[in-house]
Amino acid sequence: MNISTLGSTVRPYQSYVYAYPHKTAYRPLAERPALRELWAAEPKGALSLYLHIPFCEVRCGFCNLFTRIGAPEGLVTAYLDALERQAGAVREALGEDARFAAAAFGGGTPTFLEAAELERLCDIAEKGMGADLAAAPLSVEASPATATADRLAVLAGRGTTRLSLGVQSFIDAEARSAVRPQRRADVEAALGRIRDAGIPVLNIDLIYGIDGQTDDSWRRSLDAALVWRPEELYLYPLYVRPLTGLGRKEAGEPEGDTEWDERRLRLYRSGRDHLLAHGYEQVSMRMFRARGVPATGDEDHACQTDGMVGLGCGARSYTSALHYSFDYAVDMREIRGIIDDYVSRPAADFARAEHGLRMTGDEARRRHLLQSVPQAEGMESAGYRARFGTDPAEDFPEELARFAARGWLDPGAEPGRLRLSPEGLAHSDALGPELFSPAVRAAMAAYDLK
Repeated sequence: MNISTLGSTVRPYQSYVYAYPHKTAYRPLAERPALRELWAAEPKGALSLYLHIPFCEVRCGFCNLFTRIGAPEGLVTAYLDALERQAGAVREALGEDARFAAAAFGGGTPTFLEAAELERLCDIAEKGMGADLAAAPLSVEASPATATADRLAVLAGRGTTRLSLGVQSFIDAEARSAVRPQRRADVEAALGRIRDAGIPVLNIDLIYGIDGQTDDSWRRSLDAALVWRPEELYLYPLYVRPLTGLGRKEAGEPEGDTEWDERRLRLYRSGRDHLLAHGYEQVSMRMFRARGVPATGDEDHACQTDGMVGLGCGARSYTSALHYSFDYAVDMREIRGIIDDYVSRPAADFARAEHGLRMTGDEARRRHLLQSVPQAEGMESAGYRARFGTDPAEDFPEELARFAARGWLDPGAEPGRLRLSPEGLAHSDALGPELFSPAVRAAMAAYDLK
């Protein structure tokens, strides 16, 4: 994870830090601690619940998520059976005082499930875990092909407040280039069904940096999305990662490092400026929200706080002392094996943590910065001091000095607030990795990709 440079310029696209520490830093836990003990002293009055569905109708070329293509006969039912067993074991470990303040279904593609299966998924969240989906914000991820009227009706009826649609591009040729076979007409039809379903918040995901994408085609995708006046838009830079479809196809990046970085930065800035001019506010490097729309709790890293309870073989859980999950893989064969193992487990197997990373005070401090500083509003130093008893400038003097020297910190921020400049926001994917601890860097570097 050494910081590579082009001349004196730090490369802006190094790693999308959507969770810290990353699962590649997790290792098998020899002692397999009991969940009851892990959660005993944790605050449980406002937990977050995440249910993971590891199925997609197709795997996009850029995707390195824990998911498999399709499901043989009976596998979805077997997976939901296992999810129900896990919910029972986890709920018992949490105790009667556990309450959930937010919930999310992710994947994979949760709407890969048929309508009746989605009803069962909601029942597992409510009856199995005790979450009130009608009262707590519920966010669900979907794809255009699976956003059918009957599935959307289930989600709307069960209290979904936010639906995130992975579009990536409204240009058919770009979708094919990203190995995401879809037609714009089908995307538009899906958006119409989502609006008809009445789910309050629509988020549209778009990607910039696709091979063949131009300034003009990027603007056309943005304008096509804006027609639907989504409450939120996420703009993601394309990454080509090992073991993904594009990683195998390209055997590297689509073009030279410098050229691709410059193109992605240019597209990011034009997309940012276009959305700001059309009534959106920037929440983070990736997230934009329509002005006047209240926060939904789904901001970048919002689901990465302590008190996260994850169900499913691709989900993570977070206590203050331990982050844990099942095994992790990107390769399809490895993923299928992990899913097959998950669905065969008895309930007792779900009462202990298997893979994870113990969180030290230093890691908690780094994680706090990684969650807070990349947000457009920045981080109040007072909150950091209240939690850790120290000042961020005392704990990270070298890192913050480098960020300031590069012009990434806003010198006009009010006293007591650590906030990024526009250039700092643009370089969030370079800033994040510089806050990784040496131990986490070493563990990630030693991880055997599979």
